[in-house]
Amino acid sequence: MTVFPNLFSPLTIRGATLRNRIVFGSHTANMAEQGLPGERHLGYYRERAIGGAGMIVVEPVPVHETALLTRGNFRPCSDDVIPHFRKITEAVKAEGAVICNQLYHVGQHGDFDNSFQPNWSPSGLPSFHDSDGSHQMSEVEIEIAIESFVQAARRARDAGFQGIELFAAYNALIDQFWTPFNNRRDDRWGGSLENRCRFAAEIASRIRKMAGDDFIIGLAINLHPEIEASLSFEGTQEVLAWFDQRALFDYVTCGTGSYFDFTGIIPSVFFADKLGAPYAEALKAVCKHIKVQAESHIRTPENAEYVISSGQADTVSIVRGQIADPHLANKAKEGRPEDIRPCLSCNQMCWGRRFRDYWISCLINPSTGREFEWGGDRFTPATKPKKVLVVGGGPAGLEAARVAAERGHRVTLAEASDKLGGQFRLAGMQPRRHQIIDYLDWQERQLHRLQVEVRLNTPMDADEVKGFGADVVIMATGSQPTGDGFQRAFPHLDRLPGIESGNVCSAEEVMSRRARPGKRVVLLDEGGNWKGAGTALHLAENGHEVTIVTPLGMVAKEVERTAADIPIRKRLKSLGATFHTDAAVKEWRGNAAVITDFASPDVVVEADTLVIASTNKADDWLAREIEGSDLEMIEVGDSVAARTAVMAIYEGRKKAMDI
Repeated sequence: MTVFPNLFSPLTIRGATLRNRIVFGSHTANMAEQGLPGERHLGYYRERAIGGAGMIVVEPVPVHETALLTRGNFRPCSDDVIPHFRKITEAVKAEGAVICNQLYHVGQHGDFDNSFQPNWSPSGLPSFHDSDGSHQMSEVEIEIAIESFVQAARRARDAGFQGIELFAAYNALIDQFWTPFNNRRDDRWGGSLENRCRFAAEIASRIRKMAGDDFIIGLAINLHPEIEASLSFEGTQEVLAWFDQRALFDYVTCGTGSYFDFTGIIPSVFFADKLGAPYAEALKAVCKHIKVQAESHIRTPENAEYVISSGQADTVSIVRGQIADPHLANKAKEGRPEDIRPCLSCNQMCWGRRFRDYWISCLINPSTGREFEWGGDRFTPATKPKKVLVVGGGPAGLEAARVAAERGHRVTLAEASDKLGGQFRLAGMQPRRHQIIDYLDWQERQLHRLQVEVRLNTPMDADEVKGFGADVVIMATGSQPTGDGFQRAFPHLDRLPGIESGNVCSAEEVMSRRARPGKRVVLLDEGGNWKGAGTALHLAENGHEVTIVTPLGMVAKEVERTAADIPIRKRLKSLGATFHTDAAVKEWRGNAAVITDFASPDVVVEADTLVIASTNKADDWLAREIEGSDLEMIEVGDSVAARTAVMAIYEGRKKAMDI
């Protein structure tokens, strides 16, 4: 008996039986090579099927040459994709999961850099992705678009998919037709509800005629009632009820946010759990035939069980949760939810890499996207178990210790402080980032399960490391702030002028409470990432008057790729923080900062404390002392070069797999 009985009850949709209610919903993995799904795609989806997902909806295929959005998109209008997709569908079905394929066209919000085509739309309105306008479709072009969806569905059927999901979410082409803001037409494709729904109805009806009665036709939509131009709750219910009465779709999945304000599409830490559940519940109230799926920040089996048991939805889409742990479903079914690697809602490597148009991965699961190279999120036992000493319990050391132990090595981890986590724990102490602490707690549980000997309050010198008797030593000693206030704006200056005046501390010292800043704080944010912005938010929420100085064009620039930058700036402004962008600290006077933006007169800001958030320096002295000895030593994480947790966890995993 599972502890999640409702979540693990089967569900039949159009003759296909889902073994549970957990869906690995559609998202842009961006992994196509030359427009074709390859080994990276195959490994990625197969791993989630092995992990127990009930249904997998493979990422959107552009249905027409005007629909290309990313460089990792599949070829549109080409049967070349069929045999490559067939490898994926056969592998996923062999592991017991149902598999469908999402089809999309984002209408006026396309990307010329990838499509080299004009954006097509109902009424020629501008894109919300960039400054481009769009082309108002003629009736001939509408027919071409409809047929493009039908032919894409044919390719999906021929490739072995059990159904398709039409992308009509976030203000894409299909929902642009039924949304009055986007659809200003006065012909049979605009005006009345029936006319506005005609485009979607024609696509669904023709796919049903082509594919037959045993083919699933799903619909992906969204609700974003905070945006006046978006369709309201009542308007969306009206549209869905119209489809339901005509039995055009088998299921609907409802997301949050939209291209009008994309921060809610992939919710960051600033959004509540189960964000999309009330939306699904509102749609379920008007559906007699259509099954309803809840999505958006339903991160855990506990959340999912509640959504299903309370009747809010029939299925749940857990995407980032299964990116972070592809075996989430099986672990939940086996009554081991504590062993599920918890998603951080950080968006740094899923949405963050997609934002930069790379294939996606995961900060805490670097096997994501590398399943075909690394053997999934599973580990091959070592041919010869070794005695391994890991020095340093930050993110790199924790992952290295865990993976080495998973492979059968005898592992001891020595950490100089009284807690594991290193600077990643400090990040978890910033506002809204406690999920990092949850992850560190998970790592501790795994080390205990794997019988890793953890020694806290255990700093080590070179003689102690050499005398330990390890076959392999993994150096994960991290990094430290430089303390010199170096700025890239003044590369000829090794030190910030006046830093010797005092009243200066690092972001790390603030978050670890080793420093007590005064009331008025100037925070120099060199990196534009969470270290600076999160520390500023911590200070502002604790009553400090914060002035942020950054050389970048906006505060939290590096966080932009995660869609958390706008909420950060809004929160900081609401707390009275002052921003100086495209700026640098020219001089620190001990009680004031001279700020320059290189174009305007210098500004003197009186302050009690200068807090510096900048690039650290590798803490590698111990490795250098051991270097040249007979001891086999591996260096990982910040002790190699100061970077982010992404690189630390990646290196910890990779190096431990090679022992």
